[in-house]
Amino acid sequence: MKIIEGKNIDPEQWGGLVKRSSVATWFQTSEAYGFFGSLSFLEAFAYAVEDSGLLKGVVVGYVQKDGGGLKQFFSRRAIIFGGPLLADDISDGELKLLLQGLKAGLKRKTIFIETRNFNDYKEWKNVFCQCGFGYEPHLNFHVHTESVQTAQSNIGKHRWRYIRVSLRDGASLVDHPSHSQLIEFYQILENLYHTKVKTPLFPFEFFEKLYEQGNAKFFLVEHEGKVIGGSSCVCLPGKAVYELFVCGNEDYRKGIRPSSVATWFGIEYSANNGYPIFDLMGAGKPKEKYGVRDFKAEFGGELVEHGRFVYVCNSLLYGIGKLGVKIMKLL
Repeated sequence: MKIIEGKNIDPEQWGGLVKRSSVATWFQTSEAYGFFGSLSFLEAFAYAVEDSGLLKGVVVGYVQKDGGGLKQFFSRRAIIFGGPLLADDISDGELKLLLQGLKAGLKRKTIFIETRNFNDYKEWKNVFCQCGFGYEPHLNFHVHTESVQTAQSNIGKHRWRYIRVSLRDGASLVDHPSHSQLIEFYQILENLYHTKVKTPLFPFEFFEKLYEQGNAKFFLVEHEGKVIGGSSCVCLPGKAVYELFVCGNEDYRKGIRPSSVATWFGIEYSANNGYPIFDLMGAGKPKEKYGVRDFKAEFGGELVEHGRFVYVCNSLLYGIGKLGVKIMKLL
Protein backbone atom coordinates (compact mmCIF):
# COMPACT_ATOMS: atom_id res chain seq x y z
CA MET A 1 0.00 0.00 0.00
CA LYS A 2 1.14 3.55 -0.66
CA ILE A 3 -0.03 7.15 -0.60
CA ILE A 4 -0.14 9.16 -3.82
CA GLU A 5 -0.50 12.93 -3.93
CA GLY A 6 -2.24 15.33 -6.26
CA LYS A 7 -1.39 15.18 -9.94
CA ASN A 8 0.33 11.81 -9.53
CA ILE A 9 -3.04 10.11 -9.08
CA ASP A 10 -3.89 8.08 -12.18
CA PRO A 11 -6.82 9.90 -13.87
CA GLU A 12 -8.27 6.77 -15.47
CA GLN A 13 -8.40 4.89 -12.17
CA TRP A 14 -9.73 8.01 -10.45
CA GLY A 15 -12.60 8.26 -12.90
CA GLY A 16 -13.34 4.56 -12.53
CA LEU A 17 -13.52 4.87 -8.74
CA VAL A 18 -15.97 7.77 -9.06
CA LYS A 19 -18.25 5.59 -11.21
CA ARG A 20 -18.27 2.56 -8.92
CA SER A 21 -18.15 4.11 -5.43
CA SER A 22 -21.45 4.34 -3.53
CA VAL A 23 -20.19 7.51 -1.76
CA ALA A 24 -19.02 9.40 -4.85
CA THR A 25 -19.78 13.11 -5.16
CA TRP A 26 -18.72 15.76 -7.66
CA PHE A 27 -16.45 17.27 -5.01
CA GLN A 28 -14.14 14.24 -5.04
CA THR A 29 -13.60 14.15 -8.80
CA SER A 30 -10.48 15.18 -10.68
CA GLU A 31 -12.58 18.00 -12.16
CA ALA A 32 -13.23 19.37 -8.66
CA TYR A 33 -9.54 19.08 -7.77
CA GLY A 34 -8.63 21.06 -10.89
CA PHE A 35 -11.28 23.66 -10.11
CA PHE A 36 -10.14 24.19 -6.51
CA GLY A 37 -6.55 24.39 -7.74
CA SER A 38 -7.43 27.12 -10.21
CA LEU A 39 -8.60 29.51 -7.48
CA SER A 40 -6.09 32.07 -6.22
CA PHE A 41 -7.48 32.18 -2.66
CA LEU A 42 -7.55 28.42 -1.95
CA GLU A 43 -4.84 25.76 -1.69
CA ALA A 44 -6.14 22.53 -3.20
CA PHE A 45 -4.97 19.11 -2.10
CA ALA A 46 -5.58 15.49 -3.06
CA TYR A 47 -4.35 12.29 -1.45
CA ALA A 48 -5.00 8.74 -2.60
CA VAL A 49 -4.28 5.25 -1.34
CA GLU A 50 -3.21 2.55 -3.77
CA ASP A 51 -2.97 -1.16 -2.98
CA SER A 52 -1.44 -3.68 -5.40
CA GLY A 53 -1.77 -1.14 -8.21
CA LEU A 54 -5.47 -0.44 -7.53
CA LEU A 55 -6.83 2.90 -6.39
CA LYS A 56 -8.92 2.32 -3.25
CA GLY A 57 -9.60 5.83 -1.93
CA VAL A 58 -9.14 9.51 -2.73
CA VAL A 59 -9.53 12.64 -0.60
CA VAL A 60 -9.93 16.01 -2.34
CA GLY A 61 -10.24 19.32 -0.55
CA TYR A 62 -8.80 22.75 0.00
CA VAL A 63 -7.14 24.81 2.70
CA GLN A 64 -9.12 27.99 3.32
CA LYS A 65 -8.15 31.15 5.20
CA ASP A 66 -10.18 34.28 5.87
CA GLY A 67 -9.04 37.89 5.77
CA GLY A 68 -5.44 38.75 6.53
CA GLY A 69 -2.99 38.88 9.39
CA LEU A 70 -4.17 37.28 12.64
CA LYS A 71 -7.62 36.49 11.24
CA GLN A 72 -6.03 34.46 8.48
CA PHE A 73 -3.76 32.67 10.95
CA PHE A 74 -6.66 31.68 13.23
CA SER A 75 -9.00 30.59 10.40
CA ARG A 76 -6.82 28.05 8.58
CA ARG A 77 -8.87 24.92 7.95
CA ALA A 78 -8.97 22.04 5.50
CA ILE A 79 -12.43 21.34 4.07
CA ILE A 80 -13.29 18.05 2.37
CA PHE A 81 -16.67 18.54 0.73
CA GLY A 82 -18.70 15.39 0.23
CA GLY A 83 -16.44 13.16 2.34
CA PRO A 84 -13.68 10.90 0.99
CA LEU A 85 -14.16 8.95 -2.22
CA LEU A 86 -13.87 5.30 -1.15
CA ALA A 87 -14.08 1.97 -2.90
CA ASP A 88 -16.94 -0.01 -1.40
CA ASP A 89 -14.48 -2.80 -0.56
CA ILE A 90 -11.74 -0.58 0.91
CA SER A 91 -10.12 -2.32 3.89
CA ASP A 92 -9.67 -0.76 7.31
CA GLY A 93 -5.92 -0.78 6.76
CA GLU A 94 -6.21 1.03 3.43
CA LEU A 95 -8.50 3.68 4.88
CA LYS A 96 -6.22 4.16 7.91
CA LEU A 97 -3.25 4.74 5.63
CA LEU A 98 -5.25 7.27 3.60
CA LEU A 99 -6.27 9.19 6.72
CA GLN A 100 -2.75 9.06 8.13
CA GLY A 101 -1.38 10.45 4.85
CA LEU A 102 -4.00 13.19 4.92
CA LYS A 103 -3.11 14.22 8.48
CA ALA A 104 0.63 14.12 7.82
CA GLY A 105 0.27 16.31 4.74
CA LEU A 106 -1.94 18.94 6.37
CA LYS A 107 -1.14 19.09 10.09
CA ARG A 108 1.33 21.98 9.75
CA LYS A 109 -0.88 23.93 7.35
CA THR A 110 -4.23 23.86 9.15
CA ILE A 111 -5.84 24.13 12.56
CA PHE A 112 -8.37 21.42 11.78
CA ILE A 113 -9.50 19.06 9.02
CA GLU A 114 -13.22 18.64 8.39
CA THR A 115 -15.08 16.24 6.10
CA ARG A 116 -18.60 17.36 5.23
CA ASN A 117 -20.30 14.11 4.37
CA PHE A 118 -23.03 13.94 1.74
CA ASN A 119 -23.40 10.16 2.00
CA ASP A 120 -23.59 7.59 4.79
CA TYR A 121 -20.15 6.77 6.24
CA LYS A 122 -21.27 4.76 9.28
CA GLU A 123 -19.57 1.64 7.89
CA TRP A 124 -16.21 3.43 8.30
CA LYS A 125 -16.97 5.53 11.39
CA ASN A 126 -14.85 3.39 13.73
CA VAL A 127 -11.81 3.72 11.47
CA PHE A 128 -12.13 7.50 11.44
CA CYS A 129 -12.39 7.54 15.24
CA GLN A 130 -9.35 5.28 15.56
CA CYS A 131 -7.43 7.81 13.47
CA GLY A 132 -8.35 10.68 15.79
CA PHE A 133 -11.36 12.10 13.94
CA GLY A 134 -14.34 13.10 16.08
CA TYR A 135 -17.86 12.74 14.73
CA GLU A 136 -20.25 15.70 14.73
CA PRO A 137 -23.93 15.17 13.79
CA HIS A 138 -25.12 17.33 10.91
CA LEU A 139 -28.35 17.26 8.94
CA ASN A 140 -29.17 17.53 5.25
CA PHE A 141 -32.09 17.13 2.87
CA HIS A 142 -32.09 14.88 -0.20
CA VAL A 143 -34.91 15.68 -2.60
CA HIS A 144 -35.83 12.64 -4.67
CA THR A 145 -36.11 13.60 -8.33
CA GLU A 146 -37.10 10.43 -10.14
CA SER A 147 -39.61 12.58 -12.03
CA VAL A 148 -40.84 16.17 -12.09
CA GLN A 149 -44.27 15.00 -10.94
CA THR A 150 -42.83 13.17 -7.92
CA ALA A 151 -40.69 16.13 -6.91
CA GLN A 152 -43.56 18.59 -7.28
CA SER A 153 -46.00 16.44 -5.31
CA ASN A 154 -43.61 16.30 -2.36
CA ILE A 155 -43.20 20.07 -2.05
CA GLY A 156 -45.18 21.68 0.77
CA LYS A 157 -48.41 23.38 -0.31
CA HIS A 158 -47.36 26.84 0.84
CA ARG A 159 -43.94 26.59 -0.83
CA TRP A 160 -45.46 25.37 -4.11
CA ARG A 161 -47.96 28.23 -3.99
CA TYR A 162 -45.06 30.71 -3.68
CA ILE A 163 -43.37 29.11 -6.70
CA ARG A 164 -46.54 28.97 -8.78
CA VAL A 165 -47.48 32.59 -8.09
CA SER A 166 -43.92 33.79 -8.77
CA LEU A 167 -43.90 32.07 -12.16
CA ARG A 168 -47.38 33.37 -12.96
CA ASP A 169 -46.25 36.92 -12.19
CA GLY A 170 -43.32 36.76 -14.58
CA ALA A 171 -40.34 35.27 -12.77
CA SER A 172 -38.33 33.30 -15.32
CA LEU A 173 -35.20 31.19 -15.66
CA VAL A 174 -31.83 32.38 -16.94
CA ASP A 175 -29.79 29.17 -17.25
CA HIS A 176 -26.99 30.58 -19.42
CA PRO A 177 -26.26 33.91 -17.71
CA SER A 178 -23.99 36.59 -19.08
CA HIS A 179 -21.04 37.90 -17.08
CA SER A 180 -23.03 40.95 -16.00
CA GLN A 181 -25.89 38.71 -14.82
CA LEU A 182 -23.42 36.64 -12.78
CA ILE A 183 -22.31 39.88 -11.13
CA GLU A 184 -25.93 40.76 -10.29
CA PHE A 185 -26.40 37.32 -8.74
CA TYR A 186 -23.20 37.67 -6.72
CA GLN A 187 -24.21 41.07 -5.38
CA ILE A 188 -27.46 39.64 -4.01
CA LEU A 189 -25.59 36.69 -2.49
CA GLU A 190 -22.96 38.99 -1.00
CA ASN A 191 -25.64 41.11 0.66
CA LEU A 192 -27.25 37.98 2.13
CA TYR A 193 -23.96 36.83 3.64
CA HIS A 194 -23.18 40.28 5.00
CA THR A 195 -26.56 40.92 6.62
CA LYS A 196 -27.83 37.47 7.65
CA VAL A 197 -25.39 34.58 7.23
CA LYS A 198 -22.44 36.53 8.68
CA THR A 199 -19.78 34.11 7.53
CA PRO A 200 -17.18 34.76 4.80
CA LEU A 201 -18.30 34.34 1.20
CA PHE A 202 -15.96 33.22 -1.57
CA PRO A 203 -14.74 36.02 -3.88
CA PHE A 204 -16.45 36.49 -7.23
CA GLU A 205 -13.57 34.57 -8.81
CA PHE A 206 -15.11 31.36 -7.44
CA PHE A 207 -18.33 31.86 -9.41
CA GLU A 208 -16.60 33.07 -12.57
CA LYS A 209 -14.47 29.94 -12.74
CA LEU A 210 -17.25 27.64 -11.58
CA TYR A 211 -19.31 28.79 -14.56
CA GLU A 212 -16.59 27.41 -16.84
CA GLN A 213 -16.88 23.89 -15.36
CA GLY A 214 -18.63 21.37 -17.56
CA ASN A 215 -20.77 19.99 -14.73
CA ALA A 216 -21.74 23.32 -13.17
CA LYS A 217 -25.18 24.92 -13.57
CA PHE A 218 -26.49 28.36 -12.67
CA PHE A 219 -30.23 28.84 -12.29
CA LEU A 220 -30.77 32.59 -12.13
CA VAL A 221 -34.20 34.13 -11.63
CA GLU A 222 -35.08 37.13 -13.75
CA HIS A 223 -38.03 39.51 -13.72
CA GLU A 224 -38.54 42.26 -16.27
CA GLY A 225 -34.89 42.05 -17.33
CA LYS A 226 -33.47 42.19 -13.81
CA VAL A 227 -31.76 39.34 -11.94
CA ILE A 228 -33.51 39.01 -8.57
CA GLY A 229 -31.97 35.78 -7.28
CA GLY A 230 -30.60 32.43 -8.27
CA SER A 231 -28.61 29.37 -7.35
CA SER A 232 -25.32 27.77 -8.32
CA CYS A 233 -25.05 23.99 -8.54
CA VAL A 234 -22.66 21.25 -9.56
CA CYS A 235 -23.69 17.86 -10.91
CA LEU A 236 -22.36 14.30 -10.88
CA PRO A 237 -24.06 12.34 -13.69
CA GLY A 238 -26.22 9.52 -12.41
CA LYS A 239 -25.78 10.61 -8.78
CA ALA A 240 -26.96 14.07 -7.76
CA VAL A 241 -27.23 17.79 -8.35
CA TYR A 242 -25.70 19.77 -5.47
CA GLU A 243 -27.02 23.24 -4.62
CA LEU A 244 -23.96 25.20 -3.49
CA PHE A 245 -25.47 28.66 -3.03
CA VAL A 246 -28.98 30.09 -3.31
CA CYS A 247 -30.22 33.62 -2.72
CA GLY A 248 -32.93 36.04 -3.66
CA ASN A 249 -34.09 39.61 -3.21
CA GLU A 250 -37.17 38.62 -1.24
CA ASP A 251 -38.31 42.24 -0.88
CA TYR A 252 -38.24 42.81 -4.64
CA ARG A 253 -41.99 42.52 -5.20
CA LYS A 254 -44.85 41.10 -3.19
CA GLY A 255 -45.72 37.58 -4.31
CA ILE A 256 -42.39 36.83 -6.01
CA ARG A 257 -40.06 34.51 -4.08
CA PRO A 258 -36.83 34.24 -6.10
CA SER A 259 -35.04 31.84 -3.69
CA SER A 260 -37.89 29.36 -3.86
CA VAL A 261 -38.08 29.63 -7.64
CA ALA A 262 -34.31 29.18 -8.04
CA THR A 263 -34.33 25.99 -5.98
CA TRP A 264 -37.33 24.70 -7.92
CA PHE A 265 -35.53 25.31 -11.24
CA GLY A 266 -32.65 23.18 -9.93
CA ILE A 267 -34.99 20.40 -8.78
CA GLU A 268 -36.78 20.44 -12.13
CA TYR A 269 -33.45 20.22 -13.98
CA SER A 270 -32.39 17.29 -11.80
CA ALA A 271 -35.61 15.40 -12.58
CA ASN A 272 -35.48 16.13 -16.31
CA ASN A 273 -31.85 15.04 -16.72
CA GLY A 274 -31.64 11.70 -14.93
CA TYR A 275 -30.31 12.76 -11.53
CA PRO A 276 -32.04 10.77 -8.76
CA ILE A 277 -31.18 13.24 -5.99
CA PHE A 278 -31.17 17.01 -5.58
CA ASP A 279 -28.88 17.67 -2.62
CA LEU A 280 -29.77 20.78 -0.61
CA MET A 281 -26.28 20.86 0.95
CA GLY A 282 -26.83 21.09 4.67
CA ALA A 283 -29.53 21.74 7.25
CA GLY A 284 -27.59 22.50 10.42
CA LYS A 285 -27.06 20.59 13.63
CA PRO A 286 -29.80 18.50 15.27
CA LYS A 287 -31.61 20.11 18.22
CA GLU A 288 -30.38 23.58 17.21
CA LYS A 289 -32.75 26.14 15.69
CA TYR A 290 -31.84 26.85 12.10
CA GLY A 291 -34.12 28.94 9.92
CA VAL A 292 -32.59 27.66 6.69
CA ARG A 293 -33.64 24.12 7.70
CA ASP A 294 -37.28 25.22 7.86
CA PHE A 295 -37.01 26.70 4.37
CA LYS A 296 -35.37 23.59 2.92
CA ALA A 297 -37.81 21.24 4.65
CA GLU A 298 -40.67 22.67 2.58
CA PHE A 299 -39.18 21.19 -0.61
CA GLY A 300 -40.19 17.71 0.54
CA GLY A 301 -36.77 16.13 0.80
CA GLU A 302 -35.68 13.26 2.98
CA LEU A 303 -33.99 14.45 6.18
CA VAL A 304 -30.67 12.61 6.55
CA GLU A 305 -27.91 12.80 9.15
CA HIS A 306 -24.54 11.98 7.57
CA GLY A 307 -22.54 14.22 9.87
CA ARG A 308 -18.97 15.46 9.73
CA PHE A 309 -15.62 14.07 10.80
CA VAL A 310 -13.26 16.57 12.41
CA TYR A 311 -9.58 16.14 13.20
CA VAL A 312 -8.10 18.92 15.34
CA CYS A 313 -4.45 19.64 14.52
CA ASN A 314 -4.05 22.39 17.14
CA SER A 315 -6.48 22.35 20.10
CA LEU A 316 -5.61 25.81 21.42
CA LEU A 317 -6.00 27.59 18.08
CA TYR A 318 -9.14 25.55 17.34
CA GLY A 319 -10.81 26.83 20.51
CA ILE A 320 -9.84 30.43 19.77
CA GLY A 321 -11.11 30.12 16.19
CA LYS A 322 -14.51 28.74 17.25
CA LEU A 323 -14.94 31.59 19.72
CA GLY A 324 -14.07 34.09 17.00
CA VAL A 325 -16.75 32.70 14.67
CA LYS A 326 -19.41 33.00 17.41
CA ILE A 327 -18.44 36.60 18.10
CA MET A 328 -18.49 37.50 14.40
CA LYS A 329 -22.05 36.16 14.02
CA LEU A 330 -23.20 38.36 16.91
CA LEU A 331 -21.82 41.57 15.41
